[in-house]
Amino acid sequence: MLDDKDLDEFRPRRRRVWPRRVLLGLFVAIAALVVYARFVEPRRIEVTKHALAARVTSPIKIAHITDLHTSGFGPLEQKLVFLVRQENPDLIVITGDTVDAGDLRPARDFLANLSAPLGVWIVRGNWENWTVKEDERTFYSSLGARFLVNEGALARKDIWIAGLDDPASGKPDLAKALEGAPAAAFKLVLLHSPDFFQEVGGHCDLALAGHTHGGQVVLPAFGPVWLPQGGKRYLRGWFTLNRSHLFVNRGIGTSVLPVRLRARPELAIINLRPN
Repeated sequence: MLDDKDLDEFRPRRRRVWPRRVLLGLFVAIAALVVYARFVEPRRIEVTKHALAARVTSPIKIAHITDLHTSGFGPLEQKLVFLVRQENPDLIVITGDTVDAGDLRPARDFLANLSAPLGVWIVRGNWENWTVKEDERTFYSSLGARFLVNEGALARKDIWIAGLDDPASGKPDLAKALEGAPAAAFKLVLLHSPDFFQEVGGHCDLALAGHTHGGQVVLPAFGPVWLPQGGKRYLRGWFTLNRSHLFVNRGIGTSVLPVRLRARPELAIINLRPN
C-alpha cells in the first residue's frame, strides 16, 4: 500500500510562478515611477502660500521664483507666468539659476511677461556665475528688471531688498548689500544658496533662497539622492535663526537630469502682514 510520501511522486508538480510575477510587478512599478518623475512631476507646479507677520506699514504680496533653468518660453514657463498673473503680486523676486546654458536670451520672453507694481528683482545663481559672460545688468535692465549683486535698494519706503552674489560660486557681501538701509525698514535678503543663512541670520527679517530644488529626487526612507554644495543644511521650507526667517523654495526647473520625484516645482506666494 502506498503512503502519502509515495503518492507525492505521482502528483503533478505546480510551477512556481510567483517570483516571476513579483519581478514583473516590480519592473512595472519602477517603469511607472520613471515615467512620472520624467514627464509628470516636473510639470506639476505647486503654488504654495505663506503668511508672515512683519514690520511693514501695509500688506505686501511677494511672488518668489527660483531655479527656472529655462531653455526658452515653453509650456512650463507659460504656465508659470499664468500662475503668477493669477496671484497678482505686489513684488516678484527671482533668486538665481534662471538659465544654465551660458546665455541669458532663453529667459527674455519669460521675463518680458512678468510685471508687478514694486518691480521684478533678480540675483545670480551658481549657473550664471559659471557660464554667463554677457552684461547681465544691461540685459535685465532692458526688460525692466532690477539686478542686484551685493547691493540693495528700497522697493517701498518700508522695505529694503538686499541682493547677494551666490554664496556657493561667488563672493557675497552682506554688509555692502545692507549699506544705506533705513534702520526701521523691513530687510529682505535675496540669495541663491541657502547655507549662507548661517551668516545672514540676525541681520535681516526675511531671506529667500533656492538652489536645492527641494532635493529634486527624494526617495522614501532615504531622502534626497544628492544635494549641491551650499545647499546641504537647509533643504526646503521655513527656518529661523537669530530671529531671522529663511524660506527655501523648491524651484521650477531641473538640473543635471530632467526629473523630479517628491519635490514638485514650486511658486511661493509670501504675504507679509503688519504686526
